Amino acid sequence: MYGTNLVIMNTDLVEYYKARAAEYEKIYQKPERQVELAMASKLLAELFAGQDILEIACGTGYWTERIAQTARSIMATDINEAVLAIAMQKEFPKDNVQFAVADIYSFKGIEQYQGVFGGFILSHIEYQQTLNFINNVNRFVKPGGTVVLMDNIYVGGSSLPIAETDEEGNTYQLRTLENGTLHRVLKNFQDEGFLRDMLTDSAGNVEYFDLKYYWVLKYTVA
Repeated sequence: MYGTNLVIMNTDLVEYYKARAAEYEKIYQKPERQVELAMASKLLAELFAGQDILEIACGTGYWTERIAQTARSIMATDINEAVLAIAMQKEFPKDNVQFAVADIYSFKGIEQYQGVFGGFILSHIEYQQTLNFINNVNRFVKPGGTVVLMDNIYVGGSSLPIAETDEEGNTYQLRTLENGTLHRVLKNFQDEGFLRDMLTDSAGNVEYFDLKYYWVLKYTVA
């Protein structure tokens, strides 16, 4: 049993998700979020129906399972082998999912897809790196293809409090895992105005779906 005084301050996001892999999907068990999770699952299944998709930061495959119900195929990627190992254990009845260890910034794949999905990754990107991130995402999309991003909305009492804000406006949470380790995690909560502004020069047909706990952003790549 771990003592309550075990404090290892980790600031490495990859190491954090490696340590969190086995308990990651507990976040989707919060009772107050079940209705919206069902709504988001239905929306994503509709947006990607019949398409060949690249999923970035797929994590443990929670959203991969849902998109795979209607997508033609999914190349699901993550930088972290620990979460991919869990995702690969899930069942995909249509046999339409492949997995690969990949970092979007160094991914050498040259194939372009009809759509790209990134769930809960943008909030881990520093504000000053947002455009670089979007440009990297867009290079994997065929002209006229679709990008869908999904992330959290800050809700007091349900979201962990913000522990720190840096000079660039980036916000951080302190998260304690079940093994007692403490992690300082970059977590930005973007609003609709910011999301639309960052796409002014690189996207068309922007649609923003505003729920209570989550937002979903859809746009096309020229």
